[in-house]
Amino acid sequence: MNLQPLTSRRGRKAAVLALAAATSLSIGLSGCSGGSSSSSGGGGGGKATITYGVWDVTQAPVMKQLAAEFHKQNPNITVQVQVTPWDSYWTKLKTSATGGSAPDTFWMNDANFEQYASGGAIKDLQPMVAKSDIKMSNYVQAQAKAYTYKGDVYGIPKDVDSIALWYNKKLFKEAGVKPPTSSWTGDDLIAAAQKLTNTAKGVYGIAAQNTGQQSFYVTIPQEGGYVISPDQTKSGLDSPQAIKGIQYWTDMINKYHVSPTLQAQTDTAPDNMFESGKIAMIYEGSWAAAEFAGVPYTKANADVADLPLLAQPGGVSNGLANVMSAKTQHPDQAWKWLEFLGSKHAADVQAKTGIVIPAYNGTAQEWATESPVSKLYNLQPFADELKVATAYPSSQNTSAWADAIVTELNKAYTGDETAAQAAKNAAAIMNKALAAEKH
Repeated sequence: MNLQPLTSRRGRKAAVLALAAATSLSIGLSGCSGGSSSSSGGGGGGKATITYGVWDVTQAPVMKQLAAEFHKQNPNITVQVQVTPWDSYWTKLKTSATGGSAPDTFWMNDANFEQYASGGAIKDLQPMVAKSDIKMSNYVQAQAKAYTYKGDVYGIPKDVDSIALWYNKKLFKEAGVKPPTSSWTGDDLIAAAQKLTNTAKGVYGIAAQNTGQQSFYVTIPQEGGYVISPDQTKSGLDSPQAIKGIQYWTDMINKYHVSPTLQAQTDTAPDNMFESGKIAMIYEGSWAAAEFAGVPYTKANADVADLPLLAQPGGVSNGLANVMSAKTQHPDQAWKWLEFLGSKHAADVQAKTGIVIPAYNGTAQEWATESPVSKLYNLQPFADELKVATAYPSSQNTSAWADAIVTELNKAYTGDETAAQAAKNAAAIMNKALAAEKH
C-alpha cells in the first residue's frame, strides 16, 4: 500500500485471498479482562493506557501520529499501537479474544466481522454512537452497513478500497491501441486485449484472476447478480447473472486466449506480471497505487481507468473498521479513541498519506487528488467506484466457503468445467456452509 516491500503492505489484499486464517470462531469470553492497564482502574474518566491492535506496519506511523495527537487532547489517556503481522494477526486475536485479553481496540475486516460480533468478542457500540457526534451516514454506505449486526453498530468504518482497471501506457502505445475510456464496455476490453496480446513476446492483454475481489466479486454485481443474498442465507453464484459474470473471466483464458493461464498466474503473481510489462491490463485495487509507484516500471508506465461497463454499474468494496473488545477494562476511554478515529480530521490525515482511502465520505476525493500517489496516476476511478460498489461478500463463517468456491471455480478457469457447471457446484458448497450458520 505504500512504497515499502510487497510483503509488508498486503494486509488488505491478504484479507481477500487468505481467509483460511479466519477459522471458525467459538468465543467464550471468560478469563482475563482486556489488554489495557491503568493507574486508577475502572472504566471511568481516570488515567488509562489502552491498546490498539493493527496488522499493517506501513500504516503504523500514521496511527501512532494520531495516537499522539489524541493524547495531547486527552492527557489522561495513552494509546499503545500494537502491530501484529497479517500472517499471525487473526490467530493471535482469536486466542486473545477467547481468553478475554484482546487489545482494547483493534482492526476488523468485512470477512471476519460477523464472527466476532455474533461470538460476543466485540462490543455493541450502538449506545455510545447514539450519545455521540458519530453519524454512520458520514461513512461510505457499503461499509457502514457491513459493520452493523442485528441493527446495531459494532464497528466504526476506518478505510475502504475499490477496484478499477490498471493499464500499461507503454504497451498500449506500442500496439497502437487507444487508452481505455469511461465508455468502454466489456467487448471493448476484449477487443483491446486481443490487439495487445503478443504470445511470442510473452505479453498478454489482461490477467483473468480468480481472486474474488479482483474478478467475479466485481463482475457479478455488474451483471445484476449477487454472490450472497442480503440476508446471508443463500448463494447467488448459480444465477444466470452470476454465471455470466464468472464467464467474463473464463472466456479470456479459454475462448479469447488474451490472459495467462491459471497455472501461469500461480507461478508468477499477476501483479508481478504487470510490474514487469507482461500484461497490459489488470483489475486491481486502490491499495496497488502505492505499490506500483514503488516499482520503477509501473511508476513510469501505469495508469488507471474506469471499469468497463457490463449490464449495470457495480463492483465491490472491502474495508476496515475500528472495534472495541467486549472485555476492555476501559470502555469510556476506548470509546473516546474510537470516536476520535471516526472523525473527519483523522480521515483527512490518513487520506493525505496516500496509503488507504478513508471511509469517511468525501475524503476519497482527497486521496484521489491530494495524496503523493495522485501525482503519478489518475485515481479518480477508485473514488467514483465507491459510489456504486457493494460490500465484500461475507457471513458468520466466511472462511467455510470463501476458499472453497474459488477452488471450485478454478475448474472453469482451467477449462475442465463450464462456467455454469463450476458456478452451480460452488453455489452448492456455499449453500451447505451457510445452512450450518446460526442466524
